[in-house]
Amino acid sequence: MFDATKLQRLRDRYANASGGDIFDPEFARVAALQFTDGNKRALPYAGAPTLLDAPYRPDAADLPDFGGLEIALLGAPMDLGVTNRAGARLGPRAVRAVERIGPYEHALRMVPAAECKLADIGDVPFSSRFSLDQCHADLFDFYSKIKDAGVVPLTVGGDHSITYSILRALGRDKPVGMVHIDAHCDTSGDYEGAKFHHGGPFRQAVLAGVLDPERTVQIGIRGNAEFLWEFSYESGMTVIHAEEVQQKGIAAALETARRVVGDGPVYVSFDVDGLDPAFAPGTGTPEIGGLTTREALELLRGLIGIDVIGGDVMEVAPQYDATSNTAQAGAQMLFEILCLATDALKRRRGS
Repeated sequence: MFDATKLQRLRDRYANASGGDIFDPEFARVAALQFTDGNKRALPYAGAPTLLDAPYRPDAADLPDFGGLEIALLGAPMDLGVTNRAGARLGPRAVRAVERIGPYEHALRMVPAAECKLADIGDVPFSSRFSLDQCHADLFDFYSKIKDAGVVPLTVGGDHSITYSILRALGRDKPVGMVHIDAHCDTSGDYEGAKFHHGGPFRQAVLAGVLDPERTVQIGIRGNAEFLWEFSYESGMTVIHAEEVQQKGIAAALETARRVVGDGPVYVSFDVDGLDPAFAPGTGTPEIGGLTTREALELLRGLIGIDVIGGDVMEVAPQYDATSNTAQAGAQMLFEILCLATDALKRRRGS
């Protein structure tokens, strides 16, 4: 039975407290980022939207040190490389419009916005809306600037071909490992005279010497395109099919992923079609039988401690999802990758 003494103690503390009065030290630390003037918070549906509600710093790219940023959130609104339904160019705008993501990651007990200098720096400045080759040249140039400034990029696409040019920039000095969550391995070859398409970025990255296939794990793979992915197996990538995740469990997938990527630098690439279309229908090449959002969160959270040097969320095509669930899922996955990158950043700087 509820104790009268305990009830009185609760009344003494909370009867006249406002919503902004938080007594637990950890929760109070988070609340201090949110509440101003007592119990007032910013309206989640007002103002200009940014990725994860981060400060907007479009000027950062014009500064030699990116304004002192440690992590840059940015959009890459380009989908000239799709093989099926176009529309992922609208992904960054849709993910920016998602409110109420963070600031607290309850499972990891992290507040990344309080632990690093981050901002939404806007979108990659593409010089052509028509030329896929020129878009990739622009991507390489822009991410090279980010790398030179020592900033960790977290990107919302856009189609998955974009990741190839990001990897070319980030892995130019030393090949990186990768955790890749997707329905498709994306390791096919050139088609119809084009190598810059979203079905083959990781073959190109390996052949360019910027992605280490033996430190690459691909999770959630499924569907009728399996016959296109022989390069993954031939090169030494570790492929974990969606069925294996279900049969063996998340813990087994995480044990394999952590063993494969090891202690070296890791890029995390999340294609929303890795999720089952019941959770993320707004994408160009949906495949049934995919991960649930809960499984995806558990996978990402379980990667805490790896040395994340960049990441992305790709293939959000919001016009195919009237519910906005796909953008919501994409924003949450971006937040989880931000937590991984923040943790890695803190360990690299010894804090």
